[in-house]
Amino acid sequence: MKLLIDFLPIAIFFAVYQFSDDIVLATLVLIPATLAQVGFVRWRYKRVEKMQLVTLALVVVLGGATVIFRNPAFIQWKPTVVNALFALVFLAAPLFGGKTLIERMMGHAMSLPAAAWKRLNLAWVAFFAAMALLNVYVFKTFDEATWVDFKLFGMLGLTLAFIIAQGFYLRRYLTSPQ
Repeated sequence: MKLLIDFLPIAIFFAVYQFSDDIVLATLVLIPATLAQVGFVRWRYKRVEKMQLVTLALVVVLGGATVIFRNPAFIQWKPTVVNALFALVFLAAPLFGGKTLIERMMGHAMSLPAAAWKRLNLAWVAFFAAMALLNVYVFKTFDEATWVDFKLFGMLGLTLAFIIAQGFYLRRYLTSPQ
């Protein structure tokens, strides 16, 4: 359910863009959709993750700039900024408390050697950095419609492929019940 809620604003953005072929209108709809999403998460789960608040702030600021200046570049930069921030947070997390961020997130579910947690965390850093750069490449190289498709399908598909690859990496550390 939470995953669906997380993707709802971008799905709404995509649908509005597909029907209107107007990225400014789609962005105008994205802003309240993201506000509603964060409000619902706060109401339903009694807390909002920091990165959701950062994403909300970027949608409001960069989306607002897109609407005010009628310039899609502002909203097109948002995935780059978000992914770069994720990369930095994953990279810096061990400096604050010693554990990698991925270990803090998944450590309750599995036990891995410290070196494996570090490799896994660095893989996420590399993934987020690559996604940030790839977003810039797509929106600077291709037309707006291609970027909108990439934002929903390309980024989602690459993320799912990365998570599946992570599963294959983690598989070697899982022990079967005896």
